[in-house]
Amino acid sequence: MIEPLPAPVSSPRSGRFLVLAVVFICAACGLVYELELVALASYLIGDSVTQASVVLSVMVFAMGVGSLLAKRLRCRAAVGFGLIEAALALVGGCSAVVLYATFAWFGGSRYALVAFSLAIGMLIGAEIPLLMTLIQRVSRRAAGDASGTVADLFAADYVGALVGGLAFPFLLLPQLGQLTSALLTGCVNAVAGGSLVLLLFGRELSPRARWLLLGANALALAVLALTTAMVGDFEQAARRAVYGSQVRVAVQSHVQEIVLTGRAGGPLDLFLDGRLRVDGRDEARYHAALVGPALDGGPHGRVLVLGGGDGLAAREVLRHPGVRSVTLVDVDPELIRLARSDPGLAALNGHAYRDPRLRPVAGDPFAWLRGEGRTSDPYDVVVCDLPDPGMTASTKLYSQEFYGLASRVLAPGGRLVVHAGPVTGSPRTFWTVASTVRAAGLTTFAYRAAGRTAALTEGPGRALGPAPSPGDWGFVLAARPDQGVPMATRAARPRVLAGARAPVAARSGVRLPIGAQALAPPPGAAGYAPSTLVHPRYGE
Repeated sequence: MIEPLPAPVSSPRSGRFLVLAVVFICAACGLVYELELVALASYLIGDSVTQASVVLSVMVFAMGVGSLLAKRLRCRAAVGFGLIEAALALVGGCSAVVLYATFAWFGGSRYALVAFSLAIGMLIGAEIPLLMTLIQRVSRRAAGDASGTVADLFAADYVGALVGGLAFPFLLLPQLGQLTSALLTGCVNAVAGGSLVLLLFGRELSPRARWLLLGANALALAVLALTTAMVGDFEQAARRAVYGSQVRVAVQSHVQEIVLTGRAGGPLDLFLDGRLRVDGRDEARYHAALVGPALDGGPHGRVLVLGGGDGLAAREVLRHPGVRSVTLVDVDPELIRLARSDPGLAALNGHAYRDPRLRPVAGDPFAWLRGEGRTSDPYDVVVCDLPDPGMTASTKLYSQEFYGLASRVLAPGGRLVVHAGPVTGSPRTFWTVASTVRAAGLTTFAYRAAGRTAALTEGPGRALGPAPSPGDWGFVLAARPDQGVPMATRAARPRVLAGARAPVAARSGVRLPIGAQALAPPPGAAGYAPSTLVHPRYGE
């Protein structure tokens, strides 16, 4: 039976305004759910481009399915819309908590991600047909002609999506975090949907439908409120499941989640967005191999460190005699603050931030090279201590354009060294980095250093913790063609890694620490195309 026209519980004009206001709120909430899924999937699974494509494509498909299924509810549009909003508030609001729980306790979130994308997309898709039915009924009372209501509805929908899209990264995420943002968005969603139906269409509902609607919204709000109250304890338990019981610091900056683990006086591990960035048991080997050959190869009075906000690469640089100034550029000011103030991390980096020769800069390395870096005095050594190139978020920092900018700040005889990821685990990625550096007009020398441990990974970049399996780090040392590589390193005194017994001299003259070795390109590596901003090659 088709619902009769609603009784005029308010003026037609105010009723129409209320419907459009709810359309605005629902659109904003829907986009927050969507962005929350994309952000959390990128953090938990990695490869943001793939995860965004999966979420968006599945949700758009599901919205179409939801719109078709909503045709069956148009005869009961008011109560159908109210129940759908209650379900959307519950599913969307709890999606972040459930995704994080599957990641922490079951080791993966891919299936849960697809399931939530489908469910949320279907519920969002069912909103529009029902809202269109409701606003047309209200508009007929106001003007007798509903021909302009479609334009009004879509205008409110698009503006609401704009507000939700801007609120998530600039307000909700930095102020509340991913879990609380989703839960509070669900509460707003439930209140808006239930209020619209009860205020405008409550008189026409049967007692059974009215109690059903009240019960559904009360249940959704109760679950969301209870989960919000317990979200702090849940986060602590989930972090212990992911990182172990020795979590020292957990901070959500506007860039990433920063987690420090380890006992006082013991080795520290640094995780950035769930990925092991520093293993305190062998970080000295990594940083010595990264910094030593470049600085021992010639003049090193002025040094630029790109990335490395933890201060560990700066520690190695400052240990070299003859270093007059070090500029460190890292995108996350919170990581710089933590490396300066946390007793454990500050002790690990040798209190590098207290050294007057170190000048930290909070900013994107790419943008800094285009701006302030271009106008500063040239540097003898540029050290790129950046995340692995296979991670989508860091792809631009491993592009031909980035290395072109870095080469411009090199002084005559200057050297550039790049951390290029593991050689054994990702040989194509490593040699693509080398090819990209050469495409920027530099000559290269590739080498690797053996690590004591390697991170066990599941999916792109997800670190589950250190494991006693062998690993390595790959590096590319570069200079301008007229300077040659390695620029007087034959006479350089080699740096010896912790636990090393003797230096190893490469055939090219580069003096490498023990445990490190020069690398020759494998067959076919010379044909690897360089990675650029418009055509990233990592992950091919």
